[in-house]
This record gives sequence, structure tokens and C-alpha cells, in this order.
Amino acid sequence: MSDASMAAAPRRHRPMMAELNILLVLVGISLTFEILGWIMQGQSFLGNWQRLSIMILQVSVVGIIAIGVTQVIISGGIDLSSGSIVGATAMISMSLAQAAGYERAIYPDLTGLPVVVPLLAGLLFGLLCGTINGVLIAYTRIPPFIATLGMMVTARGFAKWYTKGQPISFPSDSFAAIGKGMMPVFIFLVVALIFHVALKYTRYGKFTYAIGANPQAARVSGINVERQLVRIYAIAGLLSALAGIVVAARGLTAQAGMGTMYELDAIAMAVIGGVSLTGGRGSILGTMIGMVIFGVIISGFTFLRLDAYYQEMIKGVIIVAAVVADVYRQKKRKKA
Repeated sequence: MSDASMAAAPRRHRPMMAELNILLVLVGISLTFEILGWIMQGQSFLGNWQRLSIMILQVSVVGIIAIGVTQVIISGGIDLSSGSIVGATAMISMSLAQAAGYERAIYPDLTGLPVVVPLLAGLLFGLLCGTINGVLIAYTRIPPFIATLGMMVTARGFAKWYTKGQPISFPSDSFAAIGKGMMPVFIFLVVALIFHVALKYTRYGKFTYAIGANPQAARVSGINVERQLVRIYAIAGLLSALAGIVVAARGLTAQAGMGTMYELDAIAMAVIGGVSLTGGRGSILGTMIGMVIFGVIISGFTFLRLDAYYQEMIKGVIIVAAVVADVYRQKKRKKA
């Protein structure tokens, strides 16, 4: 495994300079909104704890997806199915989490089930979708963009078919507790810690970086590239399902359109956080900082009362700028 490990090592164990640079960007953006807030609104942007807590709560759900997407991108792939898996999982889990005796339940015979049932059903669905993505990409050599695009359309169609487009509400108290208060943030932090350790200190992480850096060298060094890719995409699907469960519990309802554009927001968080779209470079810590930057930008625009359609356009510019910066870094590294 020497060749692959050597290729991955500079990226995995490099100094914290990349994360530090991203953190400085976060500080700069936050101070910019603070200054604009006093100039345009006559009030502090950073001084309002309620606004900041709402911002963190909003981005934490997409942050769970971004943890999985980060691993996919590090391996040299992409996942466009995350948002659709969120919507489908929300419908499945909510349909099995209906409060006991609820007469208008979609499936009346399935009301009052233990909370573990909707949790397992939702997570297994996401795991299945992610595994299918991984198998298609690893064993049929379909480009990740095409394979996950197909899953995106299929999962969204399944979400609409599952209840014939009807929304589902009134979950049990135990299921609703998953999305209550700051619980989504706690879930995100636990997930981030687990996969920070996994990527940095385990063979799973070494193999993931090695495949992204040079898949041929990884294969020659003895890594089962196909099996590792299936694992990576399965985990991404599992985390998307977890996000679907959290968003359904938080909103106390599930709709087929839930999760729309979440996949692009998750990719943006990862790229802003320094994850290279060429693979082999990035970290969970960087993605976490990218998530906060993303949240600060969106919250800042809302604070300055910038219209939603301007926010979408600026969001697109930010994503492109992050990719351009990554390309520039790659060229600079090659010259060095």
C-alpha cells in the first residue's frame, strides 16, 4: 500500500494551514456583515445570538449530508442524489412514525410503532440507495455524475409515488424529539467527529484519500478500489437518510419536495471548505468551516434584506469562485 499511502499522506497529514486560511475567510466575511449591518441596518449582525443559533440550526441538517459528500469528493466522485434521498427518507420515516390512533394516517395500520422502526426503515433506505450508487460506479464504471443523477430522479419519483404526493404530518412525540431544539446540531457534531476520526486515523480514511489521489496506484498497492467506493457511497446515502429523518422530525411533516437543492448546498459547503473536486484532498474540519461560512453568507444576506433571487445568484457565484480557487491551487502546487 506504499504508493497509495505516500500519495495520500501529504494531503491527510499536511499542516493546518488550509483550514486556517478558510477560518480567516470566515472571520473576514463575518466582520464584513457586521460592518454592513451597522451601516445599513444600524444593528449588529454578530451580536444577535438568536440569529446565529438559528443559522447554525438551519445549516446543520445540510451539514450532515456534506459530511458524506466530502468523502465522496475526496475519493474523486460526486453525489447528486443526496437531496432526493432526503425527500424519500422523510416520507418513509414519517409514514411509520405516525402517532397512535391518528385517524388520517396514510397507513392507519402502521400507527403507534416504536420510534426505532421509522429510524431503521429510513436509514436502510438511504443505505440501499447509496449502495446502488456505489455498485453502479465501481463495477459498471458509469461516471458518478450519471449514476447519482439517475438515483436523484428515481428517489424523487419514489417520494412522490409513495403517498401519491400527499404530505404526512403528526408524528409521535418520540420521533419529533429527534428534531427538537438544538438536537440536529448535536447529531451533526457527533457525525462530524466520527468521520473526522475515520478519515484521519483509520484504514478507511487512508484508502479513501489514496483512491482520490491516484486510483491506479491504489489498486496496484493492494486496495480493493471497487469495494471501497461502494462503502463510501453507501455511507453518503446513509447520512443523507439521517438528514431526511432529522428534517422531517424538525418540521413535524414530510413532503415529497423536501431536500430540493440540498445536494448542491452540501457540495458547496465541501468545496468552500477546501475539498478538491479533483479528489485526494480535503477534511471534515474544512467542511465544517465551509458549512459555517455558507450559513453566515445566507444569514447575512437575509439580515441585509437581500431578495431571495439575488441570494441564489450570489450562491452560484460563490460555488464557481471556490472551484476556480481550487483549480488555481492545483496549478500552483504542480508548478512548485
